Amino acid sequence: AFLLLLYCGGALPLSPLPCLLNSYVGKSGPSLPLTSFSPLLVLGLCAPLTARGSRHCPGLDLENFKTRTRSTVSVRRGQGMVLLCGPPPHSGELSYAWIFNEYPSYQDNRRFVSQETGNLYIAKVEKSDVGNYTCVVTNTVTNHKVLGPPTPLILRNDGVMGEYEPKIEVQFPETVPTAKGATVKLECFALGNPVPTILWRRADGKPIARKARRHKSNGILEIPNFQQEDAGLYECVAENSRGKNVARGQLTFYAQPNWIQKISDIHVAMEENVFWDCKANGRPKPTYRWLKNGEPLLTRDRIQMEQGTLNITVVNLSDAGMYQCVAENKHGVIFSNAELSVIAESPDFSRTLLKRVTLVKVGGEVVIECKPKASPKPVYMWRKGREILRENERITISEDGNLRIVNVTKSDAGSYTCIATNHFGTASSTGNLVVK
Repeated sequence: AFLLLLYCGGALPLSPLPCLLNSYVGKSGPSLPLTSFSPLLVLGLCAPLTARGSRHCPGLDLENFKTRTRSTVSVRRGQGMVLLCGPPPHSGELSYAWIFNEYPSYQDNRRFVSQETGNLYIAKVEKSDVGNYTCVVTNTVTNHKVLGPPTPLILRNDGVMGEYEPKIEVQFPETVPTAKGATVKLECFALGNPVPTILWRRADGKPIARKARRHKSNGILEIPNFQQEDAGLYECVAENSRGKNVARGQLTFYAQPNWIQKISDIHVAMEENVFWDCKANGRPKPTYRWLKNGEPLLTRDRIQMEQGTLNITVVNLSDAGMYQCVAENKHGVIFSNAELSVIAESPDFSRTLLKRVTLVKVGGEVVIECKPKASPKPVYMWRKGREILRENERITISEDGNLRIVNVTKSDAGSYTCIATNHFGTASSTGNLVVK
């Protein structure tokens, strides 16, 4: 992509001198927008010439102006005026500028070009403003440019406009929703005689943030990196010796959801419980929903959802899958993904055999651990020799399967077997207790 400005020499008054590009005469059109009787040739985003001499320009993003001429505008000296740009059909963001008598029109406290509409505002017309005005529209993404038809401006000879108070012609909306971290630009410009001054302030009396910048003789207030504290009612004050006027608008703060806490993968045994908690901030406050394998998750007896929490009790194999916590507000939606793996296996002592020999003194206390790998958690039973071991005041079996004997006697010596059973099978391991 390129933009090339070529100036052809010529003395004033200007004559229709053609500019040449590779020996071809430049002509107005989508690829070579050349202003009438202009020494300025603007080459836009165009591909090289084909063998047939045609040129392809990706200008669908910004069409040409439909009209070729515009009516003459006649105003009194001292009067304020607006020249409408009326940009052609387009996609993407645009920027605007104006050409005055074939040269760029500068902006000051008397002239302002709105980047919202493209219109040119002159607060107080002077004799030096007489001439032709052309709107230049640029697609900010592709840099493709098109020029509108020139609008002649002449002065009326029936008098001079007297002084009058400012009339605000460019103002920002009553409500301006602004995203967290975004840059917001507010426009304000007034017509008047004398030329009005523009002042920005907050209605609550707080100072405008120091990071804010003012452009185009205060016609634009720009606030970068917008935060909650920047929200509020802003005022543009236009004032001259004849009076003042005020435009107001509310800057509201919004933020897309952003994760504070995500969910992570879980490996859980059968019949255990799962608890996930996801948290996001945003403005307005996000709402939450849950998906399982891409489908909405519904509340049931074992499955409860509240805000960003998900609680699944007594997990079974059907609960396994990919889960998503979804946080959303009207400005955006975010997802946090995690997998729930449900472990199901019969008891296995291959890596956790009972201790082969356990030593204990008479009158002492001993704990023989039983820790098979199993899912779901097994139920436990102990044997001494071939007999089932019964619990009493000296002998107890804990919930996790460990055997505890207090006030050990010689008769407690012998072979002990832990038997673990769940839905998927049974396994056992044996060790010996030696009493000294």
